Amino acid sequence: MNCAYCTKDVKYFPKKCDKKHSKKLLFCLQLWYNINAVKMNVFCTAHTSAKKYGYGMRVLFANICINAVFVPLGREYYLEKFIIKGGRRLEGEVEISGAKNAVAAIIPAVILSDEPCILENIPNISDVSISLRILYEMGAKVVFLDKTTVKIDASGIADPIVPYEMAKHMRASYYFLGTLLGKFGRARVSMPGGCYLGDRPIDQHLKAFAALGATCSIDHGMIDVQSEGLYGTQIYFDMVTVGATINAMLASVRATGMTVIENAAKEPHIVDLANFLNSMGADIMGAGTDVIKIRGVKRLKGTTYAIIPDQIEAGTFMVAAAATRGNVLIKNVIPKHLESITAKLEKIGVSVEEFDESIRISVDGPLVKTSVKTMPHPGFPTDMQPQISTLLCLAEGTSIVTEGIFDNRFRYVDELRRMGADISVDGKVAVIEGVGSFMGAPVTAPDLRAGAALVIAGLAAKGVTEIEDIYHIERGYENFEEKLRGLGADITKKSVPGAAVRKAVI
Repeated sequence: MNCAYCTKDVKYFPKKCDKKHSKKLLFCLQLWYNINAVKMNVFCTAHTSAKKYGYGMRVLFANICINAVFVPLGREYYLEKFIIKGGRRLEGEVEISGAKNAVAAIIPAVILSDEPCILENIPNISDVSISLRILYEMGAKVVFLDKTTVKIDASGIADPIVPYEMAKHMRASYYFLGTLLGKFGRARVSMPGGCYLGDRPIDQHLKAFAALGATCSIDHGMIDVQSEGLYGTQIYFDMVTVGATINAMLASVRATGMTVIENAAKEPHIVDLANFLNSMGADIMGAGTDVIKIRGVKRLKGTTYAIIPDQIEAGTFMVAAAATRGNVLIKNVIPKHLESITAKLEKIGVSVEEFDESIRISVDGPLVKTSVKTMPHPGFPTDMQPQISTLLCLAEGTSIVTEGIFDNRFRYVDELRRMGADISVDGKVAVIEGVGSFMGAPVTAPDLRAGAALVIAGLAAKGVTEIEDIYHIERGYENFEEKLRGLGADITKKSVPGAAVRKAVI
């Protein structure tokens, strides 16, 4: 890791630098998290002010507090956007990073261990930086061993309260409820944030906690759960829910007795979390099926564990290659996790060639219409719906896309229409008339996956596309523009004045 000002290499998190800078006070507000140098901007004080402020170099999470990523140039604050010159075929190889959805659960799960844990294949995304910062603020020791490997010692955590200002901006912050409840018997976490995709209630989470013996309450935006003891029980979810399944697993892994979770989610990151917990000494069976059995243990040991590849990042690059009629080898993937995406792409007319740990995408003929409905795993993932819809805009004929998970997944449609798309939305159903091509236009990313879809549209478009609010995209894609440039895309990141940016409060 480097000090954001002097680039001196520092090992611990947050970054500390003892170099005596000449200026009195330096404000480094570039808060986007780059694990290649592990650049998380710091509040860096000068030597002359060190006695007053100390050398702690607190990370200043202004981008989280205002939901924006900005860079200071002089005294003016700047927002960032992507500028894409479309029309280039993507060709070459790209390597997929660790899974965002898996690491979002596994980082909080480290709290359950009484010993240090080492996590490998950590993706360079802002949600990871928030999770690690939450752990640090709570008293954990966080040390990066290299750009994708982090060592976490959570034994120093004593107060099971998650800092409000960071947790409220990340949906997966509610996983701290399950881990803290399982470890300490109580937890206090703010209501979750993240992308607005419609109603995302946590009633099933609280139902699981209550079944295990906890009392739950929500007061002034904070969720409080506490228990004098957690006991194994039978938990049945009224609907398939990934988040509640994970929280039930986290809370019950150290409970007394056997817990049976029925109608459980089956996503790959559910299995990855179970494998991680089992590597620490947990006793979990059935992950990946609709019934998960967990026999509680008294303690969990440390472990070294590698996060699975990100199936949604892989799927995004698969669609990007198809939309540009390119030829791309996507490496570090688990092809079985991509089966539902692969099946739809082949139906559209995309050539998919699978290998042991990679997959090749190419397009030789026309793209044709199809119907898509998002469903829980092993169905087509909702996180790929905006991307596949963008591709269907380039296909011949009329396609139907039905959103089966979220209520507000089509917010990107208005942006695609600015680029020439012909899409009609009625509730959770979109009717897409193929237009053959997009035209570059200024657009705004409304959420993470919609932002990725707009990037794909920009890559395939004629002319220049400018995408604002790219902080959404950087929540879930590591070095997205760099990977695309490696495939031949003409995409750059530009800083622009952001007059509405509020000053962060120290």
